[in-house]
Amino acid sequence: CFLLHDRPIHMRCDDSVLLAAAGGPFPLRRSRGYVPGPVSLRREFPPVLAVGGHLKNTVCLTRGREAFLSQHVGDLDSPETMRFFRLTVEQLARLLEVEPVLVAHDLHPDYLSTRWAVESSGLPAVAVQHHHAHVVACMAEHGLSGPVLGISMDGTGYGGDGTVWGGEFLVADEESFERAAHLPYWPLPGGEAAVREPWRMARSVFGGVMGAGRLDSLGLGLWEHVGRKKVELIDRMVERKLNCPLSSGCGRLFDAVAALVGLRAFTLYEGQPAMELESLAMRANTRKMPVYPFEAAGQVPGSGPLVPDLGPMLEAVARDVAAGADPALVALGFHHCLARVITELGGLLAAHRGLNRAVLTGGVFNNRRLLEKVAAGLRRKGLKVYSHRRVPPGDGGISLGQAVIAASQRFKQGS
Repeated sequence: CFLLHDRPIHMRCDDSVLLAAAGGPFPLRRSRGYVPGPVSLRREFPPVLAVGGHLKNTVCLTRGREAFLSQHVGDLDSPETMRFFRLTVEQLARLLEVEPVLVAHDLHPDYLSTRWAVESSGLPAVAVQHHHAHVVACMAEHGLSGPVLGISMDGTGYGGDGTVWGGEFLVADEESFERAAHLPYWPLPGGEAAVREPWRMARSVFGGVMGAGRLDSLGLGLWEHVGRKKVELIDRMVERKLNCPLSSGCGRLFDAVAALVGLRAFTLYEGQPAMELESLAMRANTRKMPVYPFEAAGQVPGSGPLVPDLGPMLEAVARDVAAGADPALVALGFHHCLARVITELGGLLAAHRGLNRAVLTGGVFNNRRLLEKVAAGLRRKGLKVYSHRRVPPGDGGISLGQAVIAASQRFKQGS
């Protein structure tokens, strides 16, 4: 049944979506029923507006010791959504009866939210790194002050060094961060096209580990399904580094594995391969799970960002797929190996830096199996682990982190 009406909608508000994970409610989308309820802050700030990211956009406005996130605005890809974005900013300021004195935005210069903040808001603007905002959003909802070990796993975030970040281990507080470790870089053949066509990531990731010749010798059907001419074109692009920006995105790793096991060569919506890979892993018999190897980071802690060697795991995955292994078992083995990678690297960094608190954030931690395995592993290493309870771990929560970071940087305690 459908209940319909012909009344105009004054202010759109999508349904909230929650998951039962990690011992409590876990918000995937925070909207109806939660907005405009505030998040309490550790200290009082002048009013700061934060305009979020490009996908799953929300905005945030602070008032005293409270931060108010808007309802889910959505992906800022259309003129209609941008109009709703501007209306939401105006409505939130009017509802709270505050005029912001500062605007915070993502570091990415081409996000439409960034352009609006810099060009149209009329306020002094502060750029905030994407994964730092993820970490501080989780810190803010738990009332934490830094430093903490922030483990931020997602698909894409502007790194500020000419690369795309997304598998990050940060030592962070409310004002600054250090990139202590990250997942390996992989080329994104065709840039955004590699996100829409996960087979490109499979070719980039597994070809980068094994070499195109050895990969082809396995006789995987994916390449014939896609077409040899397309595959050869991608090989040339990667070899010549043409339109292949580098990414450490954890989400892109999920894309590559999902494509290789036969789930998804082309996507219909953002995050689809990772969700389907998680669903596949949930159906596997855990008693038959393969245990994939990996190599710990080779550098001495403190000599630069640590990078784990995922080559042994990825080659084992490719060989299992080629041997006709149950795709569900391959998916399960990948999940558990990645959780071990994150746990081991996080424990190593925490011990070296003298940290006893870890924050798990970023859209990849919407994956319940990964979240719970990593949280349990870090607790066994003696860390107190925090995950999201009031705002989403994905981009729907970064406006909170942006607001706190910008306010902490500009309005220091006692100044």
